[in-house]
Amino acid sequence: MNAVTLPVLPRAGLAALTVLATTLAAAVPTPVRASALFAAAEVDQQSFVMVAAPIGTRGEKAQLNIYEQLKPVRPCFEVSEGQPSPVNPLLATFDFTGICNRYIDANGYSVRVGGQDLASTYRLMVTRSGGDMLLLAFPTKAGAGPEMVVARTRGSAAGFLKLHPEPGWRLMRRQFGGRNLGHLYVYAESWPGTASTAAQPAPGNPTLPAQPAAATGTPAPATTGKPEPAAPTSQPAASAPTRRPAAAGRPVLPSTTRPSAVDPATESAPAAAQQPVAPPAIPATKL
Repeated sequence: MNAVTLPVLPRAGLAALTVLATTLAAAVPTPVRASALFAAAEVDQQSFVMVAAPIGTRGEKAQLNIYEQLKPVRPCFEVSEGQPSPVNPLLATFDFTGICNRYIDANGYSVRVGGQDLASTYRLMVTRSGGDMLLLAFPTKAGAGPEMVVARTRGSAAGFLKLHPEPGWRLMRRQFGGRNLGHLYVYAESWPGTASTAAQPAPGNPTLPAQPAAATGTPAPATTGKPEPAAPTSQPAASAPTRRPAAAGRPVLPSTTRPSAVDPATESAPAAAQQPVAPPAIPATKL
């Protein structure tokens, strides 16, 4: 039997494969982007019950259990009246395969807020608070979000107690590619105190654009919607006589003529464009 010789990659090829593997690992969806991987589907809330189930030798602690009635062959649970409301987990007394479902840990349920799957950053825990038992959504990473009260038993007693959801919380089912999965979301549309309860802008008059102020600093009058009469056109004022500059080093001779108005029709180019005219030269006197 001939031995098979495998090709040996050069070091450069191994380095390239390492970089490629790292890139592919980074491209795998992370928990932050889990909302793009999983969807949430509505369920019949009457088919489920959230329960604070006692654990430990004396039952001094509790954990979240969720029971689901799949088929009406026989009841999977029984809830009594009162506050708190005792729950009898009937599914523990028979083979409930195909009739009931039971979700008892993080493999079966997680927290979702809107489009964010928080399975990796939040955990659900039951804790005692005075004369009540609370179901908390507790952040497991810094900056993940606030601690949230999801449900409460509305009293304290021994045994299995129903957890009543707080306003805004309900159960939904995780979906992947349009297919229902055996995983439930404890779901809220938005973070407490944010989108759904954010204050809306108070109604008021529409904001009008600011009117430009006059050049003198006096505010422009308010517009009434009627056209204003046109201002009378002023006649051009008579041009004042222009004093020509004197030549450097010579005294300025007083003018002996009176200033007269200049006819605009016969007015020549502006004085600024005319060339200065030097005064007449005084003939030298022989000694």
